[in-house]
Amino acid sequence: MPTSSASTTDASKPAAASGGVQSLERAFDLLERMADAGGEVGLSELSASSGLPLPTIHRLMRTLVACGYVRQQPNRRYSLGPRLIRLGESASRLLGTWARPYLARLVEETGETANMALLDGDEIVYVAQVPSKHSMRMFTEVGRRVLPHSTGVGKALLAHTPADEVRALLARTGMPAATEKTITTPDGFLEALEQVRRAGYAVDDNEQEIGVRCLAVSVPNSPTSAAVSISGPAGRVTEAATERIVPILQGVAQELSVAFASSGAGQQG
Repeated sequence: MPTSSASTTDASKPAAASGGVQSLERAFDLLERMADAGGEVGLSELSASSGLPLPTIHRLMRTLVACGYVRQQPNRRYSLGPRLIRLGESASRLLGTWARPYLARLVEETGETANMALLDGDEIVYVAQVPSKHSMRMFTEVGRRVLPHSTGVGKALLAHTPADEVRALLARTGMPAATEKTITTPDGFLEALEQVRRAGYAVDDNEQEIGVRCLAVSVPNSPTSAAVSISGPAGRVTEAATERIVPILQGVAQELSVAFASSGAGQQG
């Protein structure tokens, strides 16, 4: 009997583990869907987008609320919780450290400041930078957050996002003008995204800061929306320089994509 009992217990372990893994996968999927929706959703919205039944979502959300990863608002909707901030900041910092050698090579080959940025909710956050060796160079503080509509990295990151989602994001953030060249209408921004798709890279031409041009490309198949860019004085980042720099940017982005996908890169990052 003891042997039979032990066998029964052991046989049940894989099923329990499988259920636990499935619940974990579903919980992370719900968190990502919440982030995609702007950080706040109702249970019915999550059920419609995920295909999960309401009782399952309610059970998972109760667990996430108890752990501090989700908050329930007074209006009964759910929003991303404060405990995610520490995780995100730590992950961004480590990702930035891991990406620095790639950015350093961009600086060596282009001569301009290299950046890596992520799409975090409705905002762009810079997670890494390697400065140019020129005395006149661009500087963006790591951790700085900006709105997507006035940046090259923002255009690169949103280029393949459905137009209705882009319009919804812009409605939430607004489109304040950083300079007289900033795009301030949704139609104008969507037209710029079409240009990015055609060209394969994005340009910030004096739109975030007068006298500064930025070239950016997204990192293909990145586990989180990421882009790399170079920025420099408009007098150096000319149209002729763009033709030389863009293939270098695209090559480094492809290398980052491969590194993201490899187990070795995952261990480093």
